[in-house]
Amino acid sequence: MKKFVAAAATGALAGLLVTTQVAGPLLAEENERKASVYEQLDLFGDIFERIRVQYVEEVDEGDLIEAAINGMLTSLDPHSSYLSPDDAEDMRVQTRGEFGGLGIEVTQEEGFVKVVSPIDDTPADAAGIEAGDFITHVDGESVLGLTLDQAVEMMRGPVGSEIVITVAREGEAEPFDVTIVRDTIKLTAVRSRTVGESVVLRVTTFNDQTTPNLEAGFAKQVEELGGMENVNGIVLDLRNNPGGLLTQAIKVSDSFLEKGEIVSTRGRNPQDGERYNAEPGDLAEGKPIVVLINGGSASASEIVAGALQDHRRAIVVGTKSFGKGSVQTVMPLRGDGAMRLTTARYYTPSGRSIQALGVSPDIVVEQPRRAPETEEEEDTSRRFNGEADLRGSLNNDSLTDDERRQIEEDRTKAEEAAKLREEDYQLAYALDILKGLSALGPTE
Repeated sequence: MKKFVAAAATGALAGLLVTTQVAGPLLAEENERKASVYEQLDLFGDIFERIRVQYVEEVDEGDLIEAAINGMLTSLDPHSSYLSPDDAEDMRVQTRGEFGGLGIEVTQEEGFVKVVSPIDDTPADAAGIEAGDFITHVDGESVLGLTLDQAVEMMRGPVGSEIVITVAREGEAEPFDVTIVRDTIKLTAVRSRTVGESVVLRVTTFNDQTTPNLEAGFAKQVEELGGMENVNGIVLDLRNNPGGLLTQAIKVSDSFLEKGEIVSTRGRNPQDGERYNAEPGDLAEGKPIVVLINGGSASASEIVAGALQDHRRAIVVGTKSFGKGSVQTVMPLRGDGAMRLTTARYYTPSGRSIQALGVSPDIVVEQPRRAPETEEEEDTSRRFNGEADLRGSLNNDSLTDDERRQIEEDRTKAEEAAKLREEDYQLAYALDILKGLSALGPTE
């Protein structure tokens, strides 16, 4: 028994020694790290005080603190930032779908402001601003070296006021100036229309209006076509859609999926991960879907495209998307300000991250640049004659008047589709895919 007690005591002593030997260095390292942080905070205080007292001009102390906070956040990634009370309110207004400005979604790259996408039917869109453009100057002043928020602040102004931005564009030899008049931006989240037997749903942003607009617009188009039996498919146009609310991206994806994962998010800690799944119910009732994307499709747009692509629910057509695969959480701060902080990456149902890679379309279709307009000359040689144009040709007596009328209607639709290729080649391509799929008919 004495031997057992002695052995137990020796084991306890050994355990104590091991614990001390392991925990001691860890505690010392933690204390050193804390001491280093406090030293750096003291250094910040010294610098702040010297600037406040000795800078050549008097400075606003509040502005200094805000600049320091924003600098800390923007050093993390292009999407984290501090929102002053005014900026936070502007963001809340934008989420509701109406705000003042130019109508462009921007990010920062290589020190310049890069256009993610122009918003449909806004001053920037009307002025010809394109996704991928770099804004180098605002009213003659360079934006190089400014934070994104500072550059955006330069572009803000009263509705009706004029701004001149200098744009550098790939394929253009020299930067050029674009004059834009600021206006109130009223976002219509979803525009719907029919082309032939296809329903085209143009989603411009993901805000609180998106899913209700989508459902109402789709129902209206189906009613105009006389019911789902007359619909051959849907084109979901996400081109130049800069994204928006994660919740809306999930709801839009769920509108066309019966089951399965839509998206997952993974944060710094494994327990912070989230997984979002579809619920039963397909708005399109299984009809074919073509999703259109391009380099201006970002964030929430990429969630929708990736989910429908991974579930093989849609064919994705166009060009590679922007590649923003991170989630930002807006956290309220004291004084009515807020902090936009990147808190997670999101992953498509197959487990792929699109961060910096984007969604690759199933079928790559470039949008041709419009050629300069020229006066069309009448060219009779381009008129191709057929049998019916020959003098004395025989009539087709095998067709009834109704059958002949149907043929003429089909030919007119085909000619209209051909005209669309000149206006929007990518959309015309998507519609051709739907027409081809419907022509095959159901398989048995």
